[in-house]
Formats: sequence, structure tokens, C-alpha cells
Amino acid sequence: MAKSALWWQRDALKWLVLALCVLITGYLVVLMYAQGEYLFAIVTLILLSSGLIVFFRRRAQAWRYVWPGLAGMVLFVLFPLACTIAIAFTNYSSTNQLTFERARQVLLDRQFQAGEGYAFSLWSTADNQWRLLLNGTDNQQFISPPFSLAAKGEQTLTLTETQQQPGGERAMLRVITQNRQALSQLKARLPDGSQLKMSSLRQFSGTQPRYQLGEGDILTDKQTGEVWYPNDETGFWQMKDANQQWSSEKLSPGYTVAVGWKNFLRVLTDQGIQQPFVAIFIWTVVFAALTVLLTVAVGMVLACLMQWEALKGRAVYRLLLILPYAVPAFISILIFKGLFNQSFGEINIMLDSLFGIKPAWFSDPVMARTMLVIVNTWLGYPYMMILCMGLLKAIPDDLYEASALDGATPLQNFFRITLPLLIKPLTPLMIASFAFNFNNFVLILLLTDGGPDRLGTTTPAGYTDLLVSYTWRIAFEGGGGQDFGLAAAIATLIFLLVGALALFNLRFTRIKTE
Repeated sequence: MAKSALWWQRDALKWLVLALCVLITGYLVVLMYAQGEYLFAIVTLILLSSGLIVFFRRRAQAWRYVWPGLAGMVLFVLFPLACTIAIAFTNYSSTNQLTFERARQVLLDRQFQAGEGYAFSLWSTADNQWRLLLNGTDNQQFISPPFSLAAKGEQTLTLTETQQQPGGERAMLRVITQNRQALSQLKARLPDGSQLKMSSLRQFSGTQPRYQLGEGDILTDKQTGEVWYPNDETGFWQMKDANQQWSSEKLSPGYTVAVGWKNFLRVLTDQGIQQPFVAIFIWTVVFAALTVLLTVAVGMVLACLMQWEALKGRAVYRLLLILPYAVPAFISILIFKGLFNQSFGEINIMLDSLFGIKPAWFSDPVMARTMLVIVNTWLGYPYMMILCMGLLKAIPDDLYEASALDGATPLQNFFRITLPLLIKPLTPLMIASFAFNFNNFVLILLLTDGGPDRLGTTTPAGYTDLLVSYTWRIAFEGGGGQDFGLAAAIATLIFLLVGALALFNLRFTRIKTE
């Protein structure tokens, strides 16, 4: 009986936990759907449903160990990738972030001053509340009942005409400025039924909605009489001339629309984007390849030296050589940024005293790229050295003893025994290192920020930019607005290029192994 009661308690606890998870997740799905985030709601609902099937059906017990990994891949890999690709086919940017309905509502909520203006003042009361006094023409005065500025949401105050000055202390402009948001939520209703809202720090005025909605989502400006039509090609409300041609004027904010392959065609046809894109792609491949080559070469040579038994103090040298790997990368990068300073950096001071030269590390494109390769080699060689030190121990000593009998030199041993036996197990790691350095965003951002900048480009681009930093600058530093659609298109191209390079490397490795 005691054992059955224990099992019943465990089952009850399990069902309770699952019920809570379902309720919380279901509530989140409803919130996402209510806020218009349909894609997030669908993905969450699919993951919840599949999880319930896996964990409740006995036939799906084998999937319980696989489902968390699959769910994580869908949520953190496939879903962001799908969103990025979807954004690449839209005009999503800083000026076109909203949906059509939301952008229309923002425009309909805009108001303009229409009617007489009244100077206002605030007067404190004994119970820490305030009264609003409006002064109109012909010495008319209107006073409100006491109200609190701490109240949330809109408040409608019914004012009455008065000839007396209210008691209490008049609020200074500083108080009005500090409570501007709360005052903007006030609606003052005069005895004749007209409503006023705060139009400035000194005045309440009658306001009206600026735009009137018509058939076909046409907006008519009540203040100017202009008629604005939604243009689904640009994602803005625009006017039309006598020939029914779209004018260049636009109402902001715009809305997000599908533009098809337009962003990809811009990369291929716009010279201001195409030229820097091709140049940056070539530099990205060269940078990643040079980094892998130099880090492997330096790491392998140092690992061989650390295995040299005749070398004294190997433990100390090994510790010192591993230190760059132990220090956080961003700290090392910022230190190098100071060392390479063109005017006060220690490296230029040494070069000036020895050779009389002061390289322009940050303003000259060649020197800036050289500096990047040097710093990245410094940051990456300890990892390769540690790997090579472990792989060297797996090489049989008999091979070196046999080569010694044949009279081979240490250099011949390295190129004919050590290097061939290390390259094969290092190849997958070299491919991974190439992919990492292909997208080495932190190094570029902290050391050069992509500079020096290229001239004559449509988008912000620099000589040391990698494709990933170039995409980031388009998305967040664009002069004409943050162009997330174009950035997503370039990110999609990067994904395809990196995937193609990875497949080529894997194919090449397989052929070489066979």
C-alpha cells in the first residue's frame, strides 16, 4: 500500500508539472497571437504539441531522448534561419517596420490643432492633488476639479467657468515639464462641450484627427486637403499627380511589404553594393584562409618545440604560450588596439626608434589588414598548439627511430612524418576554424570597426570589413535608414557561400582520405 501511494504521488506531481507547463505555454501562445506574432505562436504551438505527443504516448518513448535536441535545433537554428530568409524578401527597415494595419492606425491617431488655444497653469491643492486653470480670450477662466498626475491612462476633466484665482501654489515650468506625459493624457471638457488637449508646455487647444480614412484605405489630410494612397510597391502612403504617377513624398511610418528578389538583385546590380560586396567577400576568404594557415603553422611549430626533450624549462614556456588563450579575446583585442595606435602605441614607438618608420595601422588599408591577421594569429595559435601537442603524443616513436637510422634530419622528420600525420586529424578542426574566422565579427568590431571606409559606396563598407560586419553595418548604420531586408539578403548569401565552402572542403577531404 505504501509503495502504491508513493507511485500515485509521483504520478500526480508529474501530471501537475505537465499541466502547469501546458497552461503557461498556452497562455504565451495566446499572447503572441493577440499581438500579431503569428509565426512565433505557430512554432511554439507545434513544439508544445509534439512534446506532449512524445512524452504522453508510450509508442514515442524512444523519441524522448531525441526531442529536446530536435526542438532546440528548430527553435535556435532553423527558425532564425527561416525568419532571416523571409525578411530578405521584404522591405523591412527602420522606416518600414510596422504591419499595414498598425501603420494605418498610427497615422489615424495623429492630431492637429484646430480651434482656439487656452493658456493653462497648474495649482496645487491641500491633499497633494492639482487643479487645471485655463485662460481664454475676453478674460474667460475655466477651472477643473482636483485630480492626480500619478493616475495612469487618460483622464477627462469637466471644467467650470470661474472668475476667482484658485487657492494653493502655482506649479513652476519644471513641474509641468516633469509631468508632461501625464498632462498629455488629460482631456479638458469646457461647458460648451468642446474638448481640449495639451498642445504645448503653455497651452491647451482643440485637436482633431489629422487624417480621415476612406475607401481603399485612402487617407485624406484634413489640415491640407491632400489625398494619400497606399503604395504596396514601396510600403508608404503617397500622393498621385494628374497622370496618376506616384509622387516622391511619403507618409512615415511605412509598412512592410514583400518585394520579391529586389534585395538580392540590388546586391548583384547596384554598383555601390556589388563592388564592395565582391571585394569584401574575397577579403573574407583570404582573411579566414590566412588565419587558419598561420595559426596552424605557428601552433604546430611551437608544439614540436614543446615536445623537444632537450629544451629546459618547457613547463614555463608552455604556460606562457597558452596565456593568450586564457585571456578573454575582447581584452586582448582592446590591448592590441592601444599597442597599434599610430601616434602613441608601443609598436610604432619601437619601429620608429629601430627603423624610423611609423606605419598607419588604422588608416592604410594594407596595414590595417596586416594588423588584423597579426592579432588574429596571436589569438588563435594557442588552440592549435594545444591540439598539436596532444596529437604528437599519438605518433609512434618507432617512426622517428627508423628515420634516425636512415640519417634523416629534424626538418625531414617534420615534413615527412610529423606534418602528414597531424594534418589528417587537424583537417576537420581547420574547416571549423575557417568557418569561425569567416564570421569573426568581434575582432573587426573591436579593433577596426571595418575601417578605413571605402568611398563611393551605396552602403557603409570598409577595407577590413568581413561579410558579417558588412551586413551588421547595413542593418544598423545605414545612412538612409536601417535596411534589415538588404542585410537579411546578404546574410542569406553568406549562409549559402559558407555552406558551399564547407561542402567543398568536406568533399575535398573525403577525396583526399580515399
